[in-house]
Amino acid sequence: MSYRKISADLKLAAIKLYEQHLLDLDDILDCVGFSERTFWRIQKQYNETGHVEPPISTSRGRPRKLHFDDITYLLALVRQCPDWFLDELLDLLDTNRFIAVHYTTIHQELERAGISLKKLQIIAKERDEDLRADFIRQMGQYSADEMGFLDEFSKDERTIQRRRGRAKRGKRASMRGLLTLDGIVASTVVEGSMTREKFLHFLEHGVV
Repeated sequence: MSYRKISADLKLAAIKLYEQHLLDLDDILDCVGFSERTFWRIQKQYNETGHVEPPISTSRGRPRKLHFDDITYLLALVRQCPDWFLDELLDLLDTNRFIAVHYTTIHQELERAGISLKKLQIIAKERDEDLRADFIRQMGQYSADEMGFLDEFSKDERTIQRRRGRAKRGKRASMRGLLTLDGIVASTVVEGSMTREKFLHFLEHGVV
C-alpha cells in the first residue's frame, strides 16, 4: 500500500467523532479511509501533545551531544587553562557536567567555536623582567657597530631546515664565532666540546 498524506482536518474530525461517541470506530474508519492502527497512532499523538500532527523539527543533521551550557563550560576551561589535553577536558565534562562524549566531539566543538591548537611560548622560570630591563638600559649606551655577539654556530650552504648530518662515529667538533655588522670577523673550531680554557684562549688570541 502506497503512502498517502492525511490532512490534519481529517485526523481531527476522526478524533472528535470518536470522543463524542457520534459514530462507531468502524464507521469512522470507513468515512476517513485510513486503518485502525493509524487512528490509534493519531489519537496517541493528540492525547500527548494536543495536536494531530507531529511537531516540525527546525534542526538539521545529527543532534548535537553538547548543548549550549556544556560548550560554554568547555570554552571557560580552555580560557582558564589553554594547555588542557583533550582527554583531560573529557574527564572534566564527565565529572562536572555528567556528560560522556568522545574526545573527537570536544575537538570538533572547539573548532566550531574558533579555538585552534597553537604552539605555546614557554617562559623560563628564572627569567627576571627587572634584570632584562636593566640589561637593555646598559646595552642602549652602545651603538650597533660597537657590539659583537659570540656563541656556538653552524653553517650549511644548502638549507637552514636540516637538523642532522653524518660523520664518523666518535668524531665531534665545536665552533665559535664573533658576529658583528660586518659578519663573522673571528671564529675557531676545536675537536670535541668547547671547554672554559679553550674558550678563554680564543677570546685572548682570536678576538681581543
